[in-house]
Amino acid sequence: MTAEDVRVALQRLLSQVGHWETDRWAAAAGSGPVGGDGSGGSRGDVVFGLVQRLADLGAEAEGRASLPVPREPDMILPDQLKVMVDDLVAAGPPETLLTRAADEIGAARSAL
Repeated sequence: MTAEDVRVALQRLLSQVGHWETDRWAAAAGSGPVGGDGSGGSRGDVVFGLVQRLADLGAEAEGRASLPVPREPDMILPDQLKVMVDDLVAAGPPETLLTRAADEIGAARSAL
């Protein structure tokens, strides 16, 4: 998996959710990971969980401790995703981390 593969996976997700308005973000998610524990929640919860997992992968790539990402309004989530992927790619992670990132993006997309 390459950085470009992760960016393509992100672009697919952003094409799906980038135009959503508040009501669509608040709707219940189908299934899958929310906050990393598999519990139910809104579509915004699913995407925010992804933001946090990408931030954790970025921290791992940089060799530093993970920090909680502040929960902003759902309409900000696409921008947070872009920043997290940019930060992860800038850290020059090994292929295994890029694969995990792409898998996380795909799982979140499927859960929506």
